[in-house]
Amino acid sequence: MYKLRDWVDFDKLTSKPLYWNGLSENPAAIHMLEANLDYIDWFGLSMNPAAIRLLEANLDKIHWPGLTRNPAAIRLLERYPEKIRWPGLFMNPAAIHLLEANLDKIEWYELSTNPAAIRLLEQHLDKINWYGLSTNPAAIRLLEQHPDKIHWPSLSMNPAAIHLLEQHPEKISWPWLSRNPAAIHLLEQHPDKISWYGLSTNPAIFVYDYAAMRSTKAGLHEELMQNRFHPRNLPRCAGWGFETGFQEEDE
Repeated sequence: MYKLRDWVDFDKLTSKPLYWNGLSENPAAIHMLEANLDYIDWFGLSMNPAAIRLLEANLDKIHWPGLTRNPAAIRLLERYPEKIRWPGLFMNPAAIHLLEANLDKIEWYELSTNPAAIRLLEQHLDKINWYGLSTNPAAIRLLEQHPDKIHWPSLSMNPAAIHLLEQHPEKISWPWLSRNPAAIHLLEQHPDKISWYGLSTNPAIFVYDYAAMRSTKAGLHEELMQNRFHPRNLPRCAGWGFETGFQEEDE
């Protein structure tokens, strides 16, 4: 169970259809989306790795180009191979086995964003799209080796690049940084620079709601205790260090 961070304004976050489009991509927003099905953007949801159950229940609403980007959807894509859209698939880290078997279909911008494709990209440095690579969290070593090729707006959304962004704050693109789950501390410090659409896609705007968890499980705990300590079960408690009032029968 999740809740929004205290400083994230729920009304502002949900005030525009565009922001619901962003929430539809957000893996931590599934509870909000399930409670507001009419607001779902199915293209965004099709890319959401936490939405597979919801997508499987609404196959007619799936946006297949979006689904081909979804690392949790490989089994679903393999069931419907005729619906695969290769440009999106090249962005999918769970599809590397399919990509390596279809090198003739590679589109290098999409592949450059794929964290699972680093070995392949290092073998083809001349074909890398540095705009795409700058978003790739597995490419930091490669980007640090070629700092002149970094695309800083794209790097701003890269969760592995916070150390570089903090070293060069003047190069940060705040709309892109608003998407970055590793930048939540910077966003909290600079609320006037936040893009609320970008923030709506950011899973780090949610934290665990421990109070709700305890409340939800309270009934389960009570039922479990009633069952375990029912008089018929007390003989099984012998040896636990307290008197049950029952004597086990000799075998």
